[in-house]
Amino acid sequence: MSWSALLAQWALIEADLHDVYGIDVEDRTLMRTRSWRWLQTRILGLLAADTRTYRALAPEPELPEIPGQ
Repeated sequence: MSWSALLAQWALIEADLHDVYGIDVEDRTLMRTRSWRWLQTRILGLLAADTRTYRALAPEPELPEIPGQ
């Protein structure tokens, strides 16, 4: 998955960052004191949890084939 595809879901990421980590991305003071790596780690963490972001980007599960159908 590319960062452009991921960041296209920014509204979901923003909501999940607040719900999961308590991060308000509109807090300019906080965001200016943090590194890109800090934010990247948390965004990637959203993909490892049951979040809006994960659900929007998760691949559809493959269903097993049923013989005879």
